[in-house]
Amino acid sequence: MSKRNTQAAKTAARERLRVERERDAKKAKIKRQLLVATTIVGVLAIAGGIGYGIVQANKPSHWEALKDDKVVAPANTTGTNGTTVVIGEDSAKKTLKLYEDPRCPVCASFEQTVGETLEKDVEDGKYKIQFVGGTFLDGDSMEDGKIGSNGEGSKSAMSAMGAALNVSPEAFLDYKSALYSAKWHPQESTDKFKDDDYLIEIATSVPDLKGNKTFEDAVRNGTYDAWALAMSKTFDTNKDDVNGTPSLVMDGKMLTTPSGNPPMSVADFRTAVDAALKA
Repeated sequence: MSKRNTQAAKTAARERLRVERERDAKKAKIKRQLLVATTIVGVLAIAGGIGYGIVQANKPSHWEALKDDKVVAPANTTGTNGTTVVIGEDSAKKTLKLYEDPRCPVCASFEQTVGETLEKDVEDGKYKIQFVGGTFLDGDSMEDGKIGSNGEGSKSAMSAMGAALNVSPEAFLDYKSALYSAKWHPQESTDKFKDDDYLIEIATSVPDLKGNKTFEDAVRNGTYDAWALAMSKTFDTNKDDVNGTPSLVMDGKMLTTPSGNPPMSVADFRTAVDAALKA
């Protein structure tokens, strides 16, 4: 090989090497750019995920979001937001206020023991009954506008009771009795009333509600959820100094046994109510 050819070969080799180096450099640059871009996307994704998580964590719950919603009141109600629920003969001169929380186990005992007697009195026109429902066992404090963290069962059951009341006062009373019955009332430690399917299953024991699509749709759609909160606020802001359930009030006076407890037996109930009716 001549000296000229050798020099040309070296020059060509150097040029190929330069081209290869430039190509490798470009590849390396592209890889670095992709790595940086991927890292940025990953960081943004993490940040976005954290941001989404924060937003979701701070997002008001279904019940909290309802506090300022317009209340849909059931039929057969009066008063502000339909929270006055009075059932009985118009001719009855006196009204017995009954304060209850759907999840309350003592209310369940009262209803199972005294409920039938109370309803018979109402049918006989001895007095009207005014139901005032609370949801404090869910941990709510509606006077302060706070939704608690102890469950949803009282609120959900109250909403379902509103759906029953919308059907008729009789359906309301029958459904209330079913909710508190030994068969259906859950332990206070469980929040079974939050389940719409369970609330509808209970309604199958009430003739006017069994297979009643209007009632069932109202329960599933939460038609009376805001009403349940409004009713709970009525309980929390009552003027009768009631702060527990069950509580019975007539003419502004709490009906109790001599020991100061609610009348939990038929005999004690009869004594307390009859004395209040004569007063």
